[in-house]
Amino acid sequence: MEIRADAETSSFSSLFAAVSYGFASMAMVFINKAVLMQYAYSMTLLTLQQLATTLLIHFGRNMGYTKARGLDITVAKQLLPLSFFYNANVAFALASLKGVNIPMYIAIKRLTPLAVLIAGCFSGKGRPTTQVALSVILTAVGVLIAALGDFSFDLFGYSMAFISVFFQTMYLLLVEKSGAEDGLSSVEIMFYNSFLSLPFLMFLIIATGEFPNSLSVLFAKSYSFSFLVILILSLVMGIVLNFTMFLCTIVNSALTTTIVGVLKGVVSTTLGFFLLGGVQVHALNVTGLVVNTAGGVWYSFAKYQQKKSNAVKLVTDVEAHRK
Repeated sequence: MEIRADAETSSFSSLFAAVSYGFASMAMVFINKAVLMQYAYSMTLLTLQQLATTLLIHFGRNMGYTKARGLDITVAKQLLPLSFFYNANVAFALASLKGVNIPMYIAIKRLTPLAVLIAGCFSGKGRPTTQVALSVILTAVGVLIAALGDFSFDLFGYSMAFISVFFQTMYLLLVEKSGAEDGLSSVEIMFYNSFLSLPFLMFLIIATGEFPNSLSVLFAKSYSFSFLVILILSLVMGIVLNFTMFLCTIVNSALTTTIVGVLKGVVSTTLGFFLLGGVQVHALNVTGLVVNTAGGVWYSFAKYQQKKSNAVKLVTDVEAHRK
């Protein structure tokens, strides 16, 4: 009975982590787009988000609100590659958002599950089940169909998005490895990631020429109440998104995290046609979204069946051992 209760708790935790990440990820795309429409300095925005995350966890730990352990140099060295891939992913994603509309940005980012699947095979995770593999491929096919009917070609914007897909794939796989093998909580990984990113981002905003003009523009726009609201929302949601992403990847898997991103992308794409610079609807877009959704639903069913089968097998094996 205890094992069955643990299995139910685990299933609830997995569902909660996935749904939380889905909502946070969907909101973050629109909030970042809204900020970048008024404030084009994407690297400075990312630096502010990471600084806010670092300070919140630091003071939260000192005040006893979190049990996260303090900074460990050895752990920091191990997680340095994770921080690099994370910031490269977000930096290229933000750069692409400046020139690509939301539906097409999401369409390209939906190719991440296929990349995670391929990378997982090469990294020794083993081959996925046939249903999982086919559902991910179907999701990617839906992306391509939708994209064919709606691409307003922007070489720079789309190049940034495709590069972001690569870095996000490496980043998610490293998060999963760090959480499983090193025993770090999602809050601890988030703290190390944010803290380690600050020197790199400081260098980046100087090297790209954003600093000091980005700060002067930020101070000038701080008199606008509407801008302050979306900026604060961006900082808060940056923290929420990081936490839910780490949590979902650790509790579930890198592939599940990216598929959740694909499913929430259906809603985001639909809203993106009407909000913050919508695009014209074409038959190929609708067809692609339907195919994409079918692949996501198929994947969800395949993973549910797989997890249910594994849970039943675990209970059966333990009960047989007791006998």
